[in-house]
Amino acid sequence: MKRLFFILVTALLSGYLVFAIFVADDKRDDVICRELIVVVKDSLDRHFVNENGIVASLKNVGLYPLDRFLSQINTDEIERHIIKNKLIATASVYKTLSGRIKIEITQKTPVLRVFSSDGSYYVDELGHIMPSDFQYATYLPVASGSIEKSLAMSDLHKFALFLQKHEFWNNQIEQIYVYPNKEVELIPRVGNHRIILGDFDDFEVKMDNLQLFYEQAIPKMGWGKYTIVNLKYKNQIVCTKK
Repeated sequence: MKRLFFILVTALLSGYLVFAIFVADDKRDDVICRELIVVVKDSLDRHFVNENGIVASLKNVGLYPLDRFLSQINTDEIERHIIKNKLIATASVYKTLSGRIKIEITQKTPVLRVFSSDGSYYVDELGHIMPSDFQYATYLPVASGSIEKSLAMSDLHKFALFLQKHEFWNNQIEQIYVYPNKEVELIPRVGNHRIILGDFDDFEVKMDNLQLFYEQAIPKMGWGKYTIVNLKYKNQIVCTKK
């Protein structure tokens, strides 16, 4: 008997909760939006977008939610509009129980700056193109030469991620130059030598070999001994002396 009573009480409470949620949703949809909250989650790291820019963008396309009933506000449409901004990685838009609209945004993270015949642009951590019409103070490797966007978004992107995740190479490699024959040259921060990578095939192995060369040969020979360090031959390092 007690078990049956417990089941009945549980069922009634569940039904009441479902009913209360529907009633709350109906009442919330009748509420006029009086506040828009825009949160740029990574604003301390990057300053590509801000609240004022998002608000202005929504007003320009008639999606500004203030003074509208919540039932008339399409949060999915607002999300789709915000994510069109090539500086924004993710956008989440939702209605709060208190009748506010909240927008949460994360920005894209550049890993490479490119100068080519296609213009100047950044490549982000996912391999997407970002416009260059913003200021970004953090150091990034610079790639130039014969670079098509398809190369920038594939092999160059992978190489830039490799540099970023490797503390030594992130500090050492300053420039990447791509020749018309697709051979790649690297310009280091320390030392007056040029590094011939060859193509991007097996670049991790080539860079590991170069690190061994730095650790074993440079302490004996010094940074000024060589003008060219050539990595393009398999499992070999060919150096040109001054």
